[in-house]
Amino acid sequence: MTEQKQIYKCNICGNIVEVLHAGAGELVCCGQPMELFKEKTEDQGLEKHVPVIEKTLTGIKIKIGSIPHPMEESHYIEWIEVIVSKKAHRAFLKPGDKPEADFEIKTEEKIKAREYCNIHGLWISYEQK
Repeated sequence: MTEQKQIYKCNICGNIVEVLHAGAGELVCCGQPMELFKEKTEDQGLEKHVPVIEKTLTGIKIKIGSIPHPMEESHYIEWIEVIVSKKAHRAFLKPGDKPEADFEIKTEEKIKAREYCNIHGLWISYEQK
């Protein structure tokens, strides 16, 4: 059984999907069940992955890690997402970019941010109010 906003990956071809509508079935790709990514919330080791949420004059800035995450060809943040009031806003990154994104969103709602590292998976943080 899937849940809305879950992220799954095919360990054979690398396809990544987000559940938009929950259902009772199993997600399968390349003849194999897809892996459900668990959202990690605490950094481990030298690289920092937990999204840092900052409110700015124009909206919200998300930086990846208290120390900037590497953005190399072999290790980088693929995307950053902000979720506010069940609406998702996503920015896609590539090697060489800064590990951060600006979103022109003004809100008093609780902010959730998550990011996907091509090596270490899915990370999430919540705005502290």
